[in-house]
Amino acid sequence: MVQPALTQGFGYGIILGLGAAFALGMIFTTWALKRYNGELQTSEAFSTAGRTVKSGLVAAAVVSSWTWAATLLQSSGVAYRYGVSGPFWYASGATVQILLFATIAIELKRRAPNAHTFLEVIKARYGVFTHAVFLTFGLMTNILVTAMLLCGGSAVASDLSGVPTAAACFLLPIGVVLYTMFGGIKATFLTDYVHTLIIFAIILTFAFSAYAVNSTIGSPGKVYDLLVKAAAQHPVEGNAGGSYLTMQSREGAIFFVINIVGNFGTVFLDNGYYNKAIAASPVDALPGYIMGGLAWFAIPWLCATTMGLAALALELTPVFPGYPNRMSDADVSAGLVLPNAAVALLGKGGAGASFLLVFMAVTSAMSAELIAVSSIVTYDIYQTYINPAASGRFLIRMSHVSCIIYSIIMAAFSTGLYYAGISMGYIYVMMGVIISSAVLPATLTLMWKDMNWIAAAFSPILGLIVALIAWLVTAKTNCGTLDVACTGSNYPMLAGNVAALLSPMVFVPVLTFAFGKQNYDWVSMKEIRKGDDHDLAAKAGMDLENLPGERRQSVIEAEAENTKLNKAFKIAASMTVVMTLALLILWPMPMYGSGYIFSKKFFTGWVAVGILWLFCSSFAVGIFPVFQGRKTIARTFKYMFLDATGKWKPPVHGEPVMVEGHSEGPSTPITKEADEKIAAA
Repeated sequence: MVQPALTQGFGYGIILGLGAAFALGMIFTTWALKRYNGELQTSEAFSTAGRTVKSGLVAAAVVSSWTWAATLLQSSGVAYRYGVSGPFWYASGATVQILLFATIAIELKRRAPNAHTFLEVIKARYGVFTHAVFLTFGLMTNILVTAMLLCGGSAVASDLSGVPTAAACFLLPIGVVLYTMFGGIKATFLTDYVHTLIIFAIILTFAFSAYAVNSTIGSPGKVYDLLVKAAAQHPVEGNAGGSYLTMQSREGAIFFVINIVGNFGTVFLDNGYYNKAIAASPVDALPGYIMGGLAWFAIPWLCATTMGLAALALELTPVFPGYPNRMSDADVSAGLVLPNAAVALLGKGGAGASFLLVFMAVTSAMSAELIAVSSIVTYDIYQTYINPAASGRFLIRMSHVSCIIYSIIMAAFSTGLYYAGISMGYIYVMMGVIISSAVLPATLTLMWKDMNWIAAAFSPILGLIVALIAWLVTAKTNCGTLDVACTGSNYPMLAGNVAALLSPMVFVPVLTFAFGKQNYDWVSMKEIRKGDDHDLAAKAGMDLENLPGERRQSVIEAEAENTKLNKAFKIAASMTVVMTLALLILWPMPMYGSGYIFSKKFFTGWVAVGILWLFCSSFAVGIFPVFQGRKTIARTFKYMFLDATGKWKPPVHGEPVMVEGHSEGPSTPITKEADEKIAAA
């Protein structure tokens, strides 16, 4: 057994220490936003952030939430298995969903401006039974994603530091639950931003180590030579010339299809992405999702092109953990390619960096899942069926309780999966079989007025049955057995995933035309109401109308906003079609069809484009959000300084306060006039 590169103390320190640090940081941030910006943690603020988040922060949150453990670990694994095609297939096959979702985000804000979850939209249009069906599929999506996060994160923690896998499963969620409870969805946006910066920095460190400074490889040319040598020793079956340096990969293409199908489910059925669309201000949803999707592409592409190929290049050298043996298929599926490559590249420093990288990916994505599930439990179960007249205090209490209970359940479930031999890689390729049959009817709920409730409710159920049959029959036919290894292999997963996504294309029109078109008028979606937070505002001595996102729009303002959303919908539809064609067909297919094997110069250019793209992503989601929020940041720090020096105190229940001889009495939030008076003072 290979000795862990790090100590258990280091592992526990990262898991508990960083989790506690983020929790304390979020507690302080929540306090500061309330004291200096007049924000209050209401039920609406917890789940929607007042629907005022700008595009830069939306993009950072999309990048962070879509950067799962699998984004880093699974992509490196497919690079190790299939070569340069694996990272591209992973990145392109999971970017198009974010780009296409931009259109859905606009429609959601246009059709149901007060919604908290996409399931509320289902209930408003189709009623209880259909709502129950999609509630099941939505929660299954959240459960699979969270299980994948914890399985991948705990496997890396155990491999690098020796922390027991079961302990990691239970400890990883603690800090996330704390800062999510205190800060709500705004906490996920702000911590996502920090997580994204750290992830970018670590990936660039790995890339420059592998392609510039490492003593064993240290240049694209050396990596290229070692990949040619690796292909000679163990050629890849189904790849052009058995090479790791070609886009023509039979198994890689199969993974590409599985990847596309599964990720449609985890975007279009994960309430976390609807949460971000809902939290974005109307004009920022489209640019936020487009920018976030394009920025995210570089993460799996460059990370896997670096770490997966570095593992191939270094595994037959003494610096690689487990030398002289190659990595087992079980270790690759568990996500251990990246941490092993990091240790080979940078020793203990690489182990620590990869541990931190995976920790950031797991915690940021899990925070989004906690908000997604708490929103569903609060608004789709508690308020809808248990206490329709719930006040804001009870709604936010339910959000907190659901975060705690869900995290405990998922920690236990993930531990059970570990002992059952189910890895992160298995869940990743299997999730589409379970959930993707609900993608088309969920999308058409917002896009097609004629789909009736029977088609909406029964096509996901029928699609799931068809997918399970296709998956298991193909596995039994191919292998003669239904064990984990067989059911997790490419061909059974391909059959199940494709059947799940495509079968509703038959069921939806057949059931719609057989039982009659609905001709829906979209009115009931607009009648979804916000949570009643008057009790929380009154307790804090604040006017609810002054809180972000609570001011009622005039008719003219509503019409102007709807005009902007209509324009954004047209832009989103055209942009997503163009970008999808570019990423799925125009770029990769000519190289796949020709069977081109990269030359050394072409491979060097390939790596350089990946590094440049990640730098551009860093500017888009690292610097741009700060630029957009510069006025709020500057104002907050100014008031913190004035407060610390005794020149200003926040109003108490709206009463006037004296500031250097000036009578100042704004109830929070602080006004422009207050800024001017304090600046003069």
